Amino acid sequence: MKSFFVDLHIHIGRTWTGKPVKITGAKSLTFTNIIKHARHEKGLNIIGIIDCHSPEVILEIENLISKGEVYEHPDGGLVFGDLTIIPGSELEIYDEQSNGPIHLLSYFPSIKIMKVFSGWLSGHLKNIQLSSQRIYVSGRELQKKVKELGGIFIPAHVFTPFKSLYGKGVTHSLAEVLDPTLIDGIELGLSSDTKMADQLQELHSFPFVTNSDAHSLAKIAREYQVMAMEKPTFKELKMALKGEVDRKIIANYGLDPLLGKYHKTVCSHCLHQLDKNAGFCTNCGAKKIIKGVADRILELKTAEEGPENRPPYIHQVPLEFIPGLGPKLLDKLLSYFGTEMAILHEVPYKAIKEVVPIKVADLIMKAREGTITLAAGGGGKYGKIADENS
Repeated sequence: MKSFFVDLHIHIGRTWTGKPVKITGAKSLTFTNIIKHARHEKGLNIIGIIDCHSPEVILEIENLISKGEVYEHPDGGLVFGDLTIIPGSELEIYDEQSNGPIHLLSYFPSIKIMKVFSGWLSGHLKNIQLSSQRIYVSGRELQKKVKELGGIFIPAHVFTPFKSLYGKGVTHSLAEVLDPTLIDGIELGLSSDTKMADQLQELHSFPFVTNSDAHSLAKIAREYQVMAMEKPTFKELKMALKGEVDRKIIANYGLDPLLGKYHKTVCSHCLHQLDKNAGFCTNCGAKKIIKGVADRILELKTAEEGPENRPPYIHQVPLEFIPGLGPKLLDKLLSYFGTEMAILHEVPYKAIKEVVPIKVADLIMKAREGTITLAAGGGGKYGKIADENS
């Protein structure tokens, strides 16, 4: 069994002709740019690009296939050298059951099946070209269609305050909105980790995935997992999520929740951190409060700890968060050591400190070891490293 680096939530910002897909995504996030960056700069083995239902994106993929730059694997997935792309789609539901909006992820083995799904979607949403569109069917209807097409179904960033299963404060149980038997995994989001999520008993039966939700090339692989599979294909990914025949998630790598944008409860106006029960901001007097993920999970808590067989969740600070490590130094590191995965997992300290200043090398090693000092984020503002070397 081999180990593979996997990030299953990457957005497309623009089509190859420049039309918007994810409006808040960077213009540089075209399908072609993503696969090149994920392979050559990040060192990932499997990525999920979750805006592949957009017709112009499908055309770009078909063009790459026709030119022989990408090919479809018999076991599912689009192959680009040593990188496999899993075509996916992020959709938003908002019905009587969900009291949404709630974002949901679907993945499919081939571009042919994605085209069928896109055709079906076009009859249930207003703009098939765009990402994360509201689909006018229930969550359960969407699940049934995904499974009918042999797809993978995963609720997205389930604890973030906006557009998530638990975040808004109305939904208290997954089963209120979705069919638990048709869920293949739970995406944790940037402000939570395994220990936090396992305080909900109903999540104990699902595998957890940690993905970047990248809106720019730099954000790809800020969160990811290592999976044990025979080869990087859709079929093997499905087996790894189910834990079948020695396929499994080995470990999740993600931000310490303190670095997440929504960890703490804050005032939406001045971002002053507040008690979870605050009715107004004690700093500026504003009344709109954004409840943090940590406080929301405590409201929903039904368990003290999770199942024994959970893979470890390893807190890892992405290189772009390291103070003093700007684009030029990062490019220098990449020119020496190849990819970010190599720098984060393999390159020894002795080699790193020969390329960058010692204080930056020290922070990289502390980030690896989980010993770096952090200041919590909230209200849409990331936490930050608060280290003596920064």
